Amino acid sequence: ADESSGYESESAGGERAGTAAGGSRGRQRRARTAFSSEQVCRLEKTFQRHKYLGATERRKLAAALQLSEIQIKTWFQNRRMKLKRQI
Repeated sequence: ADESSGYESESAGGERAGTAAGGSRGRQRRARTAFSSEQVCRLEKTFQRHKYLGATERRKLAAALQLSEIQIKTWFQNRRMKLKRQI
């Protein structure tokens, strides 16, 4: 029940912080995904070849890594933003 998504606003206020800030009422965020080192390695290798994935590639990678397509899509979005910040 004490699963945090990594956001500081959730650590002290719990569910109230989400609703006070306009979050969904009573619904908790999905638990933060902890990617295994093998998953991250495969994701990084794929990212080096393709900065953007098509639907077919995303589906294949999700199946291979036992992750959802949304998790793959989000990881790539976050990784592109990380690259942009580094540049």
